[in-house]
This record gives sequence, structure tokens and C-alpha cells, in this order.
Amino acid sequence: MRVVVVEDSALLREGIVALLAENGIEVVAHAEDGPGLLRIVDGHKPDLAICDVRLPPTFTDEGIRAALEARRRHPGLAILILSAYVEPVYTGELLAAGDSGIGYLLKERVSEVRTFVDSVKRVAAGGTALDREVVSTLIADRNRSGNRAELEALTPRERETLELIAQGRTNAAIAREMVVTLGAVEKHVSNVFAKLELPAGEDDHRRVLAVLAFLRATGGQ
Repeated sequence: MRVVVVEDSALLREGIVALLAENGIEVVAHAEDGPGLLRIVDGHKPDLAICDVRLPPTFTDEGIRAALEARRRHPGLAILILSAYVEPVYTGELLAAGDSGIGYLLKERVSEVRTFVDSVKRVAAGGTALDREVVSTLIADRNRSGNRAELEALTPRERETLELIAQGRTNAAIAREMVVTLGAVEKHVSNVFAKLELPAGEDDHRRVLAVLAFLRATGGQ
């Protein structure tokens, strides 16, 4: 796996680079602004770009704009966006860029080394990783939109399962998080897809894409 890191804070940037190196992930280049991201992606053709959503000079949306442009130029590029805050509008734009190899995490997750490294590996492999607070916000936005029938049909356990699925968790990971049996999780997952009228698919990857499609269409933009 070849990764580039774009972050204007030198301390955080070097920390991410060191953390990834300690976990056997090669960082081939790093930069501190949007043009730098495009330059190193064009030059190094990485598998994944990890990028702050806000970069110089205005610290508004330069990061997400550069990341989306890099993805347009290199469709196979996976993108993991880091943000200090939950910003649903940017999540929606990221999801609109494609259904695979995308992630959006709060910066505080970097300190949760196992969670962060697992997310990096999952996104680079073509999977999805959405921060748990991002997922909760998307669903809350959905509830405020006025058309709540689908989510209201879910039990509290099924709703919790949906949030964990959208984060990219496997059934086994969901079982550990919820402290229930694997069989119970499988039943919850089946019920979620039935009630939301989403195709379960044949593997975890397709399952995550279906849930993200639902979130994107109803609450993420």
C-alpha cells in the first residue's frame, strides 16, 4: 500500500506519517496544501490519499476540493478525509465521488491507533470508513428531513446495527461492539435490509455500499 498525506499542521502530519510507518504502511510523499496534493498524487500514483478537509490559504474546503480533483484525475485513488468537525455537506460530496475507497474520519480518531490504521487499510482496499459521529449526524439529518418512515421502522438494536454497518464494521466486529452473538447480528442485518428495502448482496462490501447509498440519497446531502 502506497499512501500520501496532506495536512497543514506539521506536527500532525509527521505524527500520521510516523504512525503509518510503525504499522507497515508506506508513505511515499506528503504535502501541506491542495496544489501539493495534486502534485504528489500525479507524481507518485499512490493507492490512498489522506487529506485534511481544510487547507491553506483560506482553510475552508481546499482539501476536499483537491481530493475530489485528484480522484477525477485518478479514478482508482482511494480518499480518506480528516476533519476537526462533523461536516455533513462534505460527507455528501465525498460519497457522491464514488461508492468505494472513501473515508471520512474526525482527526481525534488518529489517536485511536487501531481504529485509524484499520480504517486506512479498509479504504485503501476499496472499502468504506465513516466516523461513527458522521454516521450519527447523517441519520439525525435524515430524521429531521420529514420523511422518517424507513428509519422509524427499525428497532433500536437494528438502528445501532445500521450505524455500525455504515462505519464499515464486519458482522464479527458488530457482535463484539454490541456484546451479542454473531447469529443475533446476522438477524439484525437481515431485518435492516428488509425494512429499508436494500439488497443485502453477497458480501460485506456490497452490504456497506447499499447502506451508504441509502444514507447518501436520504440524509447525506
